[in-house]
This record gives sequence, structure tokens and C-alpha cells, in this order.
Amino acid sequence: MALSTLKWSLDDYHQMIKAGLFVDRPVELLAGEIVPMPPEGEPHAYFSRTAGAYLARILGDRALVSPAKPITLPNDSEPEPDIAIVAPLGREYLKHHPYPENIFWVIEYANSSLEKDSTLKYHLYAEAGIPEYWLVNLQTGELIIHRQPKGEEYGSKITLTTGTISPLAFPDLTIPVAAIISTEE
Repeated sequence: MALSTLKWSLDDYHQMIKAGLFVDRPVELLAGEIVPMPPEGEPHAYFSRTAGAYLARILGDRALVSPAKPITLPNDSEPEPDIAIVAPLGREYLKHHPYPENIFWVIEYANSSLEKDSTLKYHLYAEAGIPEYWLVNLQTGELIIHRQPKGEEYGSKITLTTGTISPLAFPDLTIPVAAIISTEE
């Protein structure tokens, strides 16, 4: 649910952030609307933290694993995906958050946010040309991989609960699904 029905630009949003309007109020800009972010439950925090650490370890200096930080999209959106795997541009990120051309793929962990992540964010990521969107459905234990963005849709969808996956940007890497989500102890 949006905080208002007004449409905001990225510039408006950044001015509101600088003015301190969202201090202690987690929000993100999605298609010009300021949308509150629900608090993370324990499974959400656990899986995103451990997957982020795993990805950082296997990617090394090939990519930056950015946990719950903003990315800037051209559709008046500045979401904060649970994990964004981005080009390691160093101090360039002092000038801007990662743009779509800097992003290898994003991962969202969804429980209470499943509807938003599987519809609104799915369409925003596709429209922005993010080459790969991994959606972890915490309710079903599935890793849903969307690829081949075309307009507001992705042309390919793979649903996994076991096995391995290789990200498009790093086809030489084989990532066990259990490293992204595993209900086993």
C-alpha cells in the first residue's frame, strides 16, 4: 500500500530523503509511489544474509553483492532489493546508486511482500531491463528465476526447489539452490 496516491519523481524522492522525511520509516519509490517496506521476519533476514555472504564469497571481486541498498531505475523507481549483484564500480557509487546497466541480477525474498515482489517489482525490473530477477518464495520454498526481459515481462521463468543454477552474467559459476534457500538444517 502506497503512502500517497501522488506520483513522485526520483528528484522529488531524493529531496524528501535529504530533508529527513523518511528517517526511521523504511520506504522505497516504486513507479512514482512511495511504498512502505514491511519489517523482515526471521526467515527473510536469515536467508538474505546467508545468501548474500555466500554470493560475496564465490563472486569475489567480480561483482559487488549489495544487500538491501537502493538501485535507481528509469521508471521513477528506487527499490531496495534484498540482494543486488552489481558491477564493482568503487567510488562511482558515491555519485549514484547502481543503474540497470550496472546490475547483473537482483534477488527478492518474499513472504508478506510476495504480491508486491511478484507483480509490481517483477514488472519494474523487467521494464528497466534487469537481465535476471530471482524471487524466493518463502511460503513455498521455491526459487523462481526470471530471465529475458521484454517490456514489462520476462520471457523465461524457471522454478527450482533443488539443484543448481548458473547466473547469466557468470555462466562459469554453479550455485546450489540450497545456498539461496534451504529449509534443511
